[in-house]
Amino acid sequence: MPKPSAATTLLDTLAARFAAHPHRHAGITWDEVLTRVRDSAAALRSLEAMEASGGEPDVIGREASTGAILFCDCSAQSPTGRRSCCFDRAALASRKANKPAHSAEELADAMGVELLDEAQYRHLQTLGAFDTTTSSWIRTPARIRTLGGALFGDRRFDTVFVYHNGAESYYAARGFRGLLRV
Repeated sequence: MPKPSAATTLLDTLAARFAAHPHRHAGITWDEVLTRVRDSAAALRSLEAMEASGGEPDVIGREASTGAILFCDCSAQSPTGRRSCCFDRAALASRKANKPAHSAEELADAMGVELLDEAQYRHLQTLGAFDTTTSSWIRTPARIRTLGGALFGDRRFDTVFVYHNGAESYYAARGFRGLLRV
């Protein structure tokens, strides 16, 4: 029996996750998702990177303005393969000692995904309890970033919190969640 290709294995994983969590994507069919993903080599690469780094990507809705299908990391905690990173290249460059291996924005860009903004992060939290023991960097408004800060979110006490920290900080339990439009 021939060995399934990596793309087939990934699509099977995504299909099973899609079927297991119908509340995340009401009104969207797997056939529609499959058609879009199969037609986009870039989307397949991004989804593979999300999956390989522990993100457990799943469909979380449709973008109203474009009709794009939205995938997001739905792992219970911030993806394990994307933790211990500061916020962006400028933050990484500003560290004098104990630099992390990468920054969230650069890694997201390399994966072909974007960081969630605050509204997207809060929407994700309506679909389940995420980041109950970890936290995730989120897209930060320029006015905050210019002053040296960056935003992250988590869920504690059954409440979603958005906080600030110096963009150069990093912690073993803080990573980021990616958003992919297909």
